[in-house]
Amino acid sequence: DPVTRIEGHAKISIYLDDAGEVEDARFHVVEFRGFEKFCEGRPMFEMAGITARICGICPVSHLLAAAKTGDKILAVQVPPAGEKLRRMMNLAQLTQSHALSFFHLSSPDFLLGWDSDPAKRNVFGLIAADPDLARAGIRLRQFGQTVIELLGARKIHAAWAVPGGVRSPLSQEGLEWIKDRLPEARQTTELALNLLKRLLDSDLASEVDIFGKFPSLFMGLVAPNGNWEHYGGHLRFIDSDGNIVADGLSEDNYQDYLGEAVENWSYLKFPYYKPLGYPDGIYRVGPLARLNVCDQIGTPDADRELREFRDRAGSRVATSSFFYHYARLVEIMACIEAIEALVEDPDITSSRVRADAGINNLEGVGVSEAPRGTLFHHYKVNENGLIQKVNLIIATGQNNLAMNKTVTQIAKHYIHGNEIPEGLLNRVEAGIRCFDPCLSCSTHAAGQMP
Repeated sequence: DPVTRIEGHAKISIYLDDAGEVEDARFHVVEFRGFEKFCEGRPMFEMAGITARICGICPVSHLLAAAKTGDKILAVQVPPAGEKLRRMMNLAQLTQSHALSFFHLSSPDFLLGWDSDPAKRNVFGLIAADPDLARAGIRLRQFGQTVIELLGARKIHAAWAVPGGVRSPLSQEGLEWIKDRLPEARQTTELALNLLKRLLDSDLASEVDIFGKFPSLFMGLVAPNGNWEHYGGHLRFIDSDGNIVADGLSEDNYQDYLGEAVENWSYLKFPYYKPLGYPDGIYRVGPLARLNVCDQIGTPDADRELREFRDRAGSRVATSSFFYHYARLVEIMACIEAIEALVEDPDITSSRVRADAGINNLEGVGVSEAPRGTLFHHYKVNENGLIQKVNLIIATGQNNLAMNKTVTQIAKHYIHGNEIPEGLLNRVEAGIRCFDPCLSCSTHAAGQMP
């Protein structure tokens, strides 16, 4: 306590039996936010701007999910340019967040060592040890952040996506900047992929089997043709053998297949797949799940990386949570190729970016893929558009069962007896960092905790 190099506040409890062997481990989220409750009474049109403030790392995710929920309540079709610009911002968001996770939060463990001095096992220690790599990681994140700024006028909390579309188009100057910086972003991604592959072949080979390798379901958006998706499409569940459990699911009736349980030792809810019940309905979301549920990505270099990813996993579905790190880098490549295609699309500088309408539905559900996984916003409004009820199902919450299972597996492997070196505790923490949780996003349960 605290768990370090994650977003938010949490601790881990490890329970030993009389012989000093691990019986159980629990990941406790100890902060509470409550956006679900205090948004009640606010105008629906404000929700994108308000919910973006849930998090400074992934504000775009809430901005887009809120705007898509608003689209449903207005019953409008977003103009093509508006949708493509939203897609570009989400691609930039995935890029910057994944770069932050890999270079700043996780790579100090890989490159400096699990047992290295904790005072130096951070991004500053990485800068001292490998300044060129650290600088490349910082600039990759800067690329994503600047694309967000060029679109929304701000890097953080840009109130730009709105019900019906977006507020403003991309300028020609902004388009040229993106084109100029894409080659460098691609080069850094290739550098990081090659680095991680070398480590997986040597120093990190054992972690793949120890860090959260277990069967579960996986959920994510896929395009109508089964390709990788981050904004539209439909929801799909698959199992660890690659069998499709459910496909063509709509976010509108998510309550038919997703349940949310609570435990008295965490503020974070425990979503589960309803047909299997709780806790057997454990499923994972995020970059690992997105690569598992899709048939292919649909761009040449990312598809080549996906094939190698699956070869290294040893099966069609990667079940090791440690492969979340690898999946993030594959997704950055997918994002860069998608942005490369979008900057050549004539719609991208069109001024027709927003559809106008009033309140036409009293309820709406929006879904989008945040860096950490599938994000649902569910609003009920009155005739004047004032929010009556909000439910937010956050990616980190959907990974809650899996995170607890991961830390338990790691603790049981490494901890034997009451003398526990710091390096072993760091490995347990690192099981949480696989998922790159965003705890500020995720603790919004209304009512009283049991």
